[in-house]
Amino acid sequence: MVMAVSFERYGRLYYLDPGPHRPRVGDKVLVPTDDGPEVAECVWAPQFVTEEIGGLPLCDGIASTADLDRDEQNRQRRADARVIAKRLIRQHDLPMKVVGIDFVDRRAEVDQLVIVYFSAPHRVDFRELVRDLARGLRARIELRQVGARDEARLQGGIGPCGRDLCCATFLKDFEPVSVRMAKDQDLPLNPLKISGACGRLMCCLKYEHPLYQEYNAKAPAVGTAVETPAGDGVVVGHNVPSDTVVVRLAASGRRCACSRADVCSPRQQYEASSTTTPDAVPVELSVRREPEPQPEVVEPPAEPAAETTEAVAETTEPVAETTEERRQRKPRRRRRLNHEEGDPEQ
Repeated sequence: MVMAVSFERYGRLYYLDPGPHRPRVGDKVLVPTDDGPEVAECVWAPQFVTEEIGGLPLCDGIASTADLDRDEQNRQRRADARVIAKRLIRQHDLPMKVVGIDFVDRRAEVDQLVIVYFSAPHRVDFRELVRDLARGLRARIELRQVGARDEARLQGGIGPCGRDLCCATFLKDFEPVSVRMAKDQDLPLNPLKISGACGRLMCCLKYEHPLYQEYNAKAPAVGTAVETPAGDGVVVGHNVPSDTVVVRLAASGRRCACSRADVCSPRQQYEASSTTTPDAVPVELSVRREPEPQPEVVEPPAEPAAETTEAVAETTEPVAETTEERRQRKPRRRRRLNHEEGDPEQ
């Protein structure tokens, strides 16, 4: 079974193995960390998954009243430490920006530890700032400089799509993003349009890039002459999400959206071939056959005449003649014989 928790409202999700515990959505649970168990809110109730997932940390159980009180006190301490850190940074006139603060009080080697995350355009000499923070907060101080992406992850925010930032919710690792991905997706190369809240290229450019690569490898390029169900035309654009191709028809000049499979030449060749199409109706070839000659039954005349004898003698002589001549000659001979047979009756 798997469950998901979050340390802050609409924050990053962490997956746990619930073990024997069955918390419901909204319950406070204890999550094991490097600094000891911390209180988090259950976002997804424990549920079975189809795949076997191993290596997840085990949930330490439901948070008690003492754990909730300690967590509330630490939240107040973090808020106070942020105010003091900002005031001292202004006094020392340092180009620093406080991003986040962690308050640790369950580490064995220290009594209280305050970790201050800050961002700066370059390296900063903050030795005097550390001494003033230690006197003001009465705790051990650690200052950690983070980059632009980590700053957006810690602070959170809303992206250009109107949703919470991916890095602050579900994204675990930052994958490299290049301008080439924006070119492949036919996006404007304006930094204001393809940059996120951190000022870097948006991480979501990586999500659909494999789909665009597959589409561009199989779809006809712009300017290619294609055949569509509506007629011949030229490709003038692509629509990857809908898997269609925009074609300008040669006859009317209007544009139409056709499926990529309809204009793909291998698909057209496949459909045009009756031998490879399983549903094709077998074509019957009509072969013209010549009629077989019927056997002729000729009764000999009662009184053979000399003229008849000469005709029979002529037919017995071997004559080289074609089938067409034989077929044309037989009806005349049949009529002649019928006429000769009728003479005695007259």
